[in-house]
Amino acid sequence: MLFNSLLFFVFFVLVYSGYLFLNHKWQNRWLLAASCIFYGAWDWRFLALLFVSTSLDYIFALRVDELKDPRKRKAFVVFSVVVNLVILGFFKYFNFFITSLTNFFSHFGINLPLPALNIILPIGISFYTFQSMSYVIDVYRQEIKPTRRWADYALFVSFFPHLVAGPIMRAKQLLVQVIEPRIVTLSKFYEGCFLIFWGLFEKIFVADNLAKIVNPIFAGGPTYNGVEVLVALYAFAFQIFCDFDGYSNMARGLGKCLGFEIMINFHLPYFATNPREFWQRWHISLSTWLKDYLYVPLGGNRGSTLLTFRNLSVTMLLGGLWHGASWTFVLWGAYHGLLLIGHRLISSLRAPSNFAWPKIIKVVFFFHLVILGWLLFRAQSLSQVEQMMHALMFNFYINKESGFLFWKFLAIISFLLAVQIGQYKTNDLMFLYRRHWVTKTIAYAVMMYLIIGWGAMKAEEFIYFQF
Repeated sequence: MLFNSLLFFVFFVLVYSGYLFLNHKWQNRWLLAASCIFYGAWDWRFLALLFVSTSLDYIFALRVDELKDPRKRKAFVVFSVVVNLVILGFFKYFNFFITSLTNFFSHFGINLPLPALNIILPIGISFYTFQSMSYVIDVYRQEIKPTRRWADYALFVSFFPHLVAGPIMRAKQLLVQVIEPRIVTLSKFYEGCFLIFWGLFEKIFVADNLAKIVNPIFAGGPTYNGVEVLVALYAFAFQIFCDFDGYSNMARGLGKCLGFEIMINFHLPYFATNPREFWQRWHISLSTWLKDYLYVPLGGNRGSTLLTFRNLSVTMLLGGLWHGASWTFVLWGAYHGLLLIGHRLISSLRAPSNFAWPKIIKVVFFFHLVILGWLLFRAQSLSQVEQMMHALMFNFYINKESGFLFWKFLAIISFLLAVQIGQYKTNDLMFLYRRHWVTKTIAYAVMMYLIIGWGAMKAEEFIYFQF
């Protein structure tokens, strides 16, 4: 049941119509039932896994809170983390590790008869697993008290606006909103509708149209035109941003309509001038999760420089692996780890100077470093990465087709860029929503025309559903 489908529109209208007439207790039950239907629409078999995962962490958190012995408390939280990672690892990484192990030993002439299993990846498992783990860890750290109502906790995990692609919400952000009565106001409803509309524009017009540039080029080969590869990387950078940011905005908008505040997951990431700033703006819920539950426990930047670099490398490697069971994702994480390490080295060694590069130059330069990383992320294999890098360096020429692709790319992102520049200058992601009603009316009319006239009318899946 995709956000950008007519079926979801009907589903949400029915859910919202009932929600408005219920008291707080029954609102929660209503939303929990709706979330089960929403998730079950993908595959009813995965509801059992979601139920087991939710129930185990609910019990673990209560037990951790009740125990007084520090060793027993730690044992329970470790057990909880292990159980979650085993479930996630089996469904997401079992075949990857089996294949990698088999290929490794085959280089030495050893044939390991390790069978790959026909495992279907449950949608959203990476998101709700991390959310559940953070809940138990926060109870262990005594940052929150566990809820005794299983239904409230289950709604916190399975709340349908953010269930399948985040953001990864913490209990102190979302569970408290589940437990306390919510107020649905007209102003929140209007804001929510704007966010849903803007998210649909990002997905249907920008992301899905850019996919028509990206997919044919990445499906081609082995000989590539370097200019076409570069245009494809530009297009993919904005495709994945608008695809994921579009989903996140729709999730925030749906939440606002229901009286919930869902965190901002993207804050103009392509205006970043360095890797540290990029990860403060891109997939914020994951980057802060990795920082709080992996980087800081490893030691963060509290030790020597070498230990800090180790912690950055481990965090980004695992962050890359979180995205998918492929060596390209691992290398993508390693690449961003190297960017973070390089930035720290340069910042520590650079002598004070009166000269500073104009910000636009730093933004453009770092954007091109980011799109090199997107090549690793999007490529179907390491050999394709090698072929495309070769084309970028040695087969770079402009022809009629590559020129057409570039102007098509600019036409698709022009309205988005205009809005983002306004958001950046005002430091307000709701920049367009707060304009004069005449400006808004014109902008909404343009967006509606682009969606209806040029958008992808067939509901396409979101990229991050596969993670």
